[in-house]
Amino acid sequence: MTTYKNSGVNVELGNDASRVLFEAAKQTWKNREGKFGEIVSPFDDFSGVRGFDVSGLPTGSFMSFGFDGIGTKVEIAERLAKHDTVAHDLFAMACDDAVIRGAEPFVIGSVLDVKSLGNNKESNIDLLKQLGRGYVNAAGEAGVAVINGEIAEIGARVSGYGSFNYNWSAGIIWIAKKERMLTGKEVKVGDSLVGLWEPGFRSNGFSLIRKVLEDKVGPDWHEDTELAEMILTPSRIYTKALLDMFGGYEGEPQAKITGAAHITGGGIPEKLGRMLKPSGLGARISEPIEPSTIVRYLQDIGEISDEEAYKTWNMGQGMIVSTPEPNSVIQVAQSHEIKARVIGEVTHIPGIVITSRGLNKPGQLLKF
Repeated sequence: MTTYKNSGVNVELGNDASRVLFEAAKQTWKNREGKFGEIVSPFDDFSGVRGFDVSGLPTGSFMSFGFDGIGTKVEIAERLAKHDTVAHDLFAMACDDAVIRGAEPFVIGSVLDVKSLGNNKESNIDLLKQLGRGYVNAAGEAGVAVINGEIAEIGARVSGYGSFNYNWSAGIIWIAKKERMLTGKEVKVGDSLVGLWEPGFRSNGFSLIRKVLEDKVGPDWHEDTELAEMILTPSRIYTKALLDMFGGYEGEPQAKITGAAHITGGGIPEKLGRMLKPSGLGARISEPIEPSTIVRYLQDIGEISDEEAYKTWNMGQGMIVSTPEPNSVIQVAQSHEIKARVIGEVTHIPGIVITSRGLNKPGQLLKF
């Protein structure tokens, strides 16, 4: 007899998986208690209706949404069978893209496409529980609530390494006050650029990382677990620190910032360049944060130029903030246990000049 189960979809396991992530999501609702966007759920059930409180919005309130995913960093987690930090990458990509606009993300939902949840004899529920633990921790770091999610078993449409293969993407909703939004036009010549430290790669440039490892170390490079875990280093979530700086939607600003750049795909040239484009200004980064050991190792074995590295990875700074008050920005970052320092300044000359801290041309000027 042909059934849905022997076609590749196990409804019972699917329901178990939904309950796992629902229980994790419920733990995140406390992140919005007493704040705008507090979660309202009349039904205590994974398939029940949920909403968020948006009553009393004043004139000048803006709301929007954004989407992002983890990309091929998932393969590193699959190779190690270690999935408890992946949500940090997902939430960082989505939430940190909101705060650079002067907005406060408050709810997040996700779509998890899996190859298979397994079967009744050998399921992947325990691995899914690792994702759930990461869910709770990452949401706490970002100060958001997980309101909804979808899990779909789609068979060979998803492939990868090991038995638990998946793609994970998320959508967030954010709110902002018009007068606090960061458009890029607020940036001024002479503003300091403060770099916020990122110990890993965030969730970008992994196609290059995997190619270098496959070509130079071999297909079983993950058997060096120390190396693999360094590459899997979870993204630092900067959301709460930035919200404290500009005040978020409801809080009091602790530092004056004029712009922010989330250093993801395209590196500093692309993302800082995007922040500076509306003003037509440029930047000189004379004291960038040094990239971590793993970055320099991959540059070495992969023969990757400093120019290519700075155009692909964050190279040590996952967020760059422009400000006339660098000391205040650094103090706020440090209060969130984020290392920060002045790395340069905004100039009237268009373009970005970086004094390299890469492996091959330390101290030399890279012009973008």
